[in-house]
Parts: sequence; structure tokens; C-alpha cells
Amino acid sequence: MGGVAAVYTLVQLVAVLPGTGLGWDESVYVSQVSGQAPAAFFSAPRARGITFLVAPVTGLTSSVVVLRVYLALLSGAGLLVALWVWRRLLPTGTLALAGALFAGLWVSVLYGPQAMPNLWVAYGALIAVGCFLRAARDHGDRAALAGLGAGMLLAALMRPSDALWLALPLVAAASAVRSLRRPVLLLVIAAGGALGAAEWVAEAYVRYGGLLPRLRRASEIQGHLGWHPAFGDHVRALQGLTLCRPCDVPLRYPLAAVWWFALPVLAAYGVRVAVGTRQAAAVALPALAGLSLAAPYLLLIGYAAPRFLLPAYGLLALPTAVCLLRLAAFARPSRVLSAGLVLAVAAHLTVQFLVLDGVTARGRATHAAFGLLVADLRRQGVRPPCVVSGEEAVRIAFRAGCASRQVGGHDGSITRAELAAAARGRPVAVIVRGDAPPPAYAQGWRRHALPGLPGIADLRAYLGPAVGRRPSAGVSQPSP
Repeated sequence: MGGVAAVYTLVQLVAVLPGTGLGWDESVYVSQVSGQAPAAFFSAPRARGITFLVAPVTGLTSSVVVLRVYLALLSGAGLLVALWVWRRLLPTGTLALAGALFAGLWVSVLYGPQAMPNLWVAYGALIAVGCFLRAARDHGDRAALAGLGAGMLLAALMRPSDALWLALPLVAAASAVRSLRRPVLLLVIAAGGALGAAEWVAEAYVRYGGLLPRLRRASEIQGHLGWHPAFGDHVRALQGLTLCRPCDVPLRYPLAAVWWFALPVLAAYGVRVAVGTRQAAAVALPALAGLSLAAPYLLLIGYAAPRFLLPAYGLLALPTAVCLLRLAAFARPSRVLSAGLVLAVAAHLTVQFLVLDGVTARGRATHAAFGLLVADLRRQGVRPPCVVSGEEAVRIAFRAGCASRQVGGHDGSITRAELAAAARGRPVAVIVRGDAPPPAYAQGWRRHALPGLPGIADLRAYLGPAVGRRPSAGVSQPSP
């Protein structure tokens, strides 16, 4: 297990680290605790767990490289801990293979060093389910009870909604299965989840007037939660799309999704193999929890991002490993079958590497393009204290050390009148696509063509009257 975690960390440092910058979501999370730029608007669905995780580094340095190294090392250690809690439940070989299956996915490698919450939900889920089973088996295992609470807390701190879907199968198992029926398990699940979600709930009352208004707003931002089967969206996203919204792209690389269709079959057979053995609960419960965590993203949200299913992949890796080991034992007497199994695994890893290489190459190109664009804005006089609004405002503003403010949409954080007033005293830039007219409040502002970004060939900036001169004394920073 230690070797798997070490290789996982090394692959992140080699494949993902060089030349990559912060993405849009990362910029939002990091800006909350970074001195590089004012905090970006923090929308209703987001939780601050990942912000807390990166705070020890972002409070000391603005270096993306240092942040990436810190998260890569931490994610490697997290994988080891998440597997280690299972060592009393499943053989070491099974756990090492499960870890390798999970760590070998391109999406796991990509998000290991990124400031995003989903991988940490996966670790919290693995810890919680493993410790739940240990505490149910050994009533004197207090460390397992603490681990159960810690796993639930971590998941809820990162994504409270995911913690709820994680709790459902655990509560059901503790209620329906006699050998798992311990009231203290229910108490620890509830306490860990409540403690992890406490900040999110408190913020709901402070910023949104209550929990239900925040949930309604979060649902609106996510496209109104409801019956939205998104299986096809997730399949297409596996080609290397970090976000598929709307997911109307063709499936050009079907081989990238073969493993996704094989996963539920292999996991189901792994559960079948374990039935009737002492490992039955240790294989069946993570499969059930994985399906529960996948359900909202497959059925209730009408778009896809591969990272959404990381918690499900982490849990389903356990029964899948059981299945593959049984298949390996079955194939061992036959050279042909053994070679076929090895070739299938090798082909899977090759596809994962190719997809990862394409995603990271696009990430490096995007990072370089944003660097050119920000440098151009600085030459025009857009320097702190400044405000950026419009197209890609979050990433541009964070790179430039500006505040990002939008006058409408999900991230509306300033009125048109307030932005126009700010432009009279400090540098303000409104970014639009080349064929879009300037906003009404920016009529008469200086127009400036900008270097294009990947996927956006033609950008223009409308620069406010204060661009190029010293900001007026006493002009306050627009509030978040």
C-alpha cells in the first residue's frame, strides 16, 4: 500500500505539476485565504473544506508549484491512510490492488494535486466505511469509532451533500443488519457529519437567511436538481473533459469509457465472490456506499464532471480488486488467459495515461494563454487595486491580483451602478467575447483587443476611465 501511495504521488509530480495553473474553481477556493487577490464570490453549493486544507500554504506563499507539491504529498498520504484502515478487513494484496486501480485513473491523478474537494470526499468515504465495519465487528475498537467520525467529518467538510449520500447506506446497514446494529454507530455518523457541515449550515443562516434558502439557491446554480439521468454525459466526459455542461459533444474516443462500463460488472462479481465468506460485509458495503454516492450525479444533475464520481470510484475499487484477483487465480493455469488479463490491464492504464496527457497539455496551454492575457492587461494599466468582470473574470482577476465581480448570473456580486462607480476611482476591466457588445455602463470606455484563450479566439476588454492612472485615495474595495 505504501508503494502504491508513493507511485501515485510521484506520477502527480511528474505528469500534472509542470506548467499548470489554477483552474476556475481552484481560483475561487484559493482566493478565500490567499493574499494574492481579493476573495472571489463564493456561491451557495460550495463548501469551504478545501479552502481550509490549502490555507497553511496559501497563507505563506502564492506559488502554485508549492501548492501543487503540498497537495500531491498530502493526497498520497491520504490514499495510504484511507487504505490502511481496511487492513483488518481485507488482505493487503487486495487493498494494494484497489489502491492501484483507483490511483491509476486519469481523473484521480489529475485532481490529486488540485485544490478541489472530490478526492478528499473519496478518502473520507473510504475511511468512514472501513471504520464503520471495524467498529461493528470489534466493540472495543475505539480508534475505529474515532475514524468513523473523522471520515464523516472530512466528507461533510468538503461536500455536505455527499456526506448525506454516504451516511444513507451506513445508517441503513446499522439499522437492518443485526451484526451491525449498534446505536453508537448511528450517533457517531450523525455527530461527524453534523460537525463537518456546521460551518456550511451557519453560513447558510448568515448569508442566505436559512438552510432551505441556501439549498434552493444551490439547486438553481446546479441546474435545478431533479430527474436528470446523465449517464451519457459522464461517458463523454471521460474523453478528458473536466466539465461537460452542456454535454453536447460527440463521443470521439469510446475506448476511454470501456473501463467505466466494466466497473459495475466487475464490482458486482466481486461482491458475488465474497458472499458467504467472512469478507462479505467488507466487500458489499463499500459497493453499496459507492452506488449511493454516484446516484445524485448520475440521476439528479443534468451535466457531468469526472471528478464528481471519485468517491464512488474509490469505494468500488475494493470489490473490483476482489473480482480481479479471483479472475487472476482462475486464469493462472492458462498462459493465454493470463496474458489476456495482463494485456487488458496494460491497455487500460495506457488509455488512462493518454487521456491524462491530453488534459494536462491543454491545462499548460491554458495557463500560458492566461499569462499572456494578464500581462497585456497589466501593460494597459490594470493593476491592483483593480476589478475584473465579464468573461473568465475569476481566473483573470486572480492572476492579475484584482477582485473579480459579476453584475449578474450565479456569481452576481456587484450592481452595474456600483461597478461603474468603482471604475471612476480604480482600474476596472470588463472582458467580453469579440462579437458581444459592451455593457451599457461601459459605453464610452476604451476598447482593447486581448490575446485569445483556448476555446475563445477573440476577446476584448473595455477599460474604465481610471485605467492607466493612480486610483483615487479613499475609494473602497468592492465588497464580495
